[in-house]
Amino acid sequence: MTDGHTAREADDGAARSFGDLLGDCVHCGFCLPTCPTYVLWGEEMDSPRGRIHLMGQTRDDGVLSEAAVQHFDNCLGCLACVTACPSGVAYDALIETTRATVEKEHERGPGEQALRSAVFALFPYRRRLDLLRAPLRAYQASGLSHLVRRSGLLERTSPSLAMMERLAPPLRGGVPDLPELLPAVGRRRAVVGMLTGCVQGSFFPQVNTATARVLAREGCDVVIPRSQGCCGALSAHAGRAEEAADFARATIDTFEQAGVEAVVVNSAGCGGSMKHYARLLRETGVGTAEVRRADSLARRVMDLSEYLMVLGPRAERHPLPVRAAYHDACHLSHGQGVTGQPRALLRAIPGLELVDLPNPEICCGSAGVYNLLRPQPAGELGDRKGEDVRSTGARLLVTGNPGCSLQIASAVERSGGTLFVAHTAQVLDASLRGLAPESLLPD
Repeated sequence: MTDGHTAREADDGAARSFGDLLGDCVHCGFCLPTCPTYVLWGEEMDSPRGRIHLMGQTRDDGVLSEAAVQHFDNCLGCLACVTACPSGVAYDALIETTRATVEKEHERGPGEQALRSAVFALFPYRRRLDLLRAPLRAYQASGLSHLVRRSGLLERTSPSLAMMERLAPPLRGGVPDLPELLPAVGRRRAVVGMLTGCVQGSFFPQVNTATARVLAREGCDVVIPRSQGCCGALSAHAGRAEEAADFARATIDTFEQAGVEAVVVNSAGCGGSMKHYARLLRETGVGTAEVRRADSLARRVMDLSEYLMVLGPRAERHPLPVRAAYHDACHLSHGQGVTGQPRALLRAIPGLELVDLPNPEICCGSAGVYNLLRPQPAGELGDRKGEDVRSTGARLLVTGNPGCSLQIASAVERSGGTLFVAHTAQVLDASLRGLAPESLLPD
């Protein structure tokens, strides 16, 4: 099971004052080798302890300098430092509170304001993403993408737009219309809700379909509310606290009305945020009753792999002979403490050879929308992760987060390699349905 102690510590820590949380850091440096930006640049102020020092200095001086904002913005929020810290510093609470302060008090330049406004007017909204599918499919089918990338024009004009263009997944077919209730196969063992997500639902609908099928085959009635929207994760990670709280309240209402025993999530970033709904709402100043509702739902949120391990296997696993590497999504491993469960599920598949990546604690550079806002360091981290993947000799990479899938596949493609990235749910689904490995591998 997941390390629930970690999640409870973070929520308890959020009830303490910001100054108390800062005081937990003893500046030991255990976080340094796990921090992606410190690994890239070796700069103290771009390490967790350096940023904590800046947080304290900003609080004491009452001045939020441009330099401090840059160092805070450089943080990916991957939370590897939380895992590495022997003192239990709640860096996740510290950086989200700090980013909320930055968004309230710091005036960004016109270009950056426009980029952030565009990102957050699009990605948290499933219907708007769905409208992009048709023009994006036409663009991909036209072959223009090869011309655009070879010319380098977009890269020189806007690195963020160039990154967005490279990350766009190949779109084939439409988005399957999942029913609001997918009944259990055989005897019902549980009734669960399923989060469909924004990017996951629009650009990776096959992951949601696979997730629902796996849960049904394992004996779950799967409730998929049509009224659900964004969970608020992208906004929360970027310091847009009020916006994130609005999304959170709507999600809480939706799944309370669904009357489910658990809410199963197949996107690491979404699950990591939903498990901290109580902290998010508490910090936006809502009443005690709303915080309790948030905490009640958060305690029922589970990653797919986490839930399946608790439920226990029932459906037969068919052989799937393939060599696969597993990538730990940061908000699954560091944010939720879920590392062993997906590996155990994958290793239980007959014929599947699972290998781990070197440097698993270092983020791939996706980090929500970080790769759009900070494309250069994100690209460097993606290239490093792509090299780690290639070193395993695996034809298939398995991960539990859509952003990681896009980031790593793009990095491998840039290097001239070929790699298929699948979600844990897709691999399990292929095994349960008795499909051949070719169903998961590129043509």
